[in-house]
Amino acid sequence: MENAYIETKILYMTKFIYQDKDWPNFIWNSDSLVSLLGEVRNKQGLLIGKMDSMGFDLKAEATLENLTLDTIKSSEIEGEFLNAKEVRSSIARHLGLDISGLIPSDRYVDGLVEMMLDATQNYNKPLNAERLYGWQAALFPAGRSGLYKLKTGKWRDDKKGPMQVVSGAFGKEIVHFQAPDASGISNEMKDFLKWFNNEKKLDPVFKAGIAHLWFITIHPFEDGNGRIARAITDMQLARADGSKQRFYSMSAQIRAERSKYYNILEETQKGSLDITQWLKWFLKCLVNALNQSDNTLRKVIFKAEFWNKHADANLHERQKLLLNKMLGGFEGKLTSTKWAKIAKCSNDTALRDIQDLINKQILIKENAGGRSTNYLLRK
Repeated sequence: MENAYIETKILYMTKFIYQDKDWPNFIWNSDSLVSLLGEVRNKQGLLIGKMDSMGFDLKAEATLENLTLDTIKSSEIEGEFLNAKEVRSSIARHLGLDISGLIPSDRYVDGLVEMMLDATQNYNKPLNAERLYGWQAALFPAGRSGLYKLKTGKWRDDKKGPMQVVSGAFGKEIVHFQAPDASGISNEMKDFLKWFNNEKKLDPVFKAGIAHLWFITIHPFEDGNGRIARAITDMQLARADGSKQRFYSMSAQIRAERSKYYNILEETQKGSLDITQWLKWFLKCLVNALNQSDNTLRKVIFKAEFWNKHADANLHERQKLLLNKMLGGFEGKLTSTKWAKIAKCSNDTALRDIQDLINKQILIKENAGGRSTNYLLRK
């Protein structure tokens, strides 16, 4: 009881940003952010210009790669790990892309994909409560989060107690944040949605950072707030780019900077309405995301050039399957044993497939050693 009293007292003494009398009138120091914003805008322009010079198929492949990465990493931030093949297949089907090797995806993956695609492909449509209800319901198609039953498609009601972000072992929990009382959510969200749909003077990149912070501070749903906040961020960044094609992943970069993300979020939510430091972190994170996009584009371009180079190689389906896996980021090194297992054929057939590709100068041996011999794509 004593620990509970101390924790409650500390929480009571903590002032959160939404308790400020001027909430949500955020302020920031534009002079300290102008250089970072300029870097973001320059990199966005260069990236979009680079993609505009590429063909439709390459742009579609780059969009598929980045949307897959974005969806997977947004879930990883919440400690949930998705099957990448299912996510890629679900996105390809929803976008109507003719991609080989598609596999079935479960309804949880499909729901998450539908939310991400609605945010990015329909970025110019107004955001309203019903649309957000649909997103949150899509995240939890069974109406449950693990073992717990959820209220989906509506704002939280706090009947189970205040909405808190907590860490630590049972009995030693640390409350990092307590969201606004549920009784005020309807009005809070009306203010947020009115601003999100109607604010036109603010730089759209700044707006993405503010929207993320504002929504996740309100924490309007019983669960799924983080993923929805990142979907809203992607939606606003698509508005900033003026394109539904996604060539970089903010969620992947947030995942890479997860500790910094949670730290700056907690500091900001316990601070004043001056959100300069939050926006500085957000812009730096976005710069890093744009830098990382080069890796995805290189992979997409290499894959396209590879298939153009070997268009007349007369390959059969097993060979195409394994080569696509190698081009997509094969885990570990390729051996004849792995080939046989993935292609569901005998080891002798796998060796014949591989030898044919060596003869056609598509694969090379990394080293000798019988069954332990590894094979690489010829550069």
